[in-house]
Amino acid sequence: MVKEKLIRARKEKKFSQQDIAEHLNISQTQYLRKEKGEIEIKDEEWERIAKLLDVEIEDIKEEDNINHKFENITDITNSNIGSNNVYYNVPEYLLKTQQEYIELLKKEIENLKSRIAELEK
Repeated sequence: MVKEKLIRARKEKKFSQQDIAEHLNISQTQYLRKEKGEIEIKDEEWERIAKLLDVEIEDIKEEDNINHKFENITDITNSNIGSNNVYYNVPEYLLKTQQEYIELLKKEIENLKSRIAELEK
């Protein structure tokens, strides 16, 4: 769940995502994922953000409705021991990133093969 109240307060106070990320000692990308609701914002982080923005926690805090896809993974795995029917829910953005990386590696392999072929001539 996107943290609309947090984003609005951050922008009103003229703070960038990078500013908040540095205050929390995390990367801007990680902070972005917290604002998007992909990663939980811990209570201590809410407190630190509220203090930085000079607002009350209640003014910016929204509950996390993160889909805990991996919460029962042990139960799923244990119930399928000895079976090939074990399924894992992998977030779509991870699959996309991995696919892009695989394509990059394939191109690199082709480039290296071409260079080797040229050197062998």
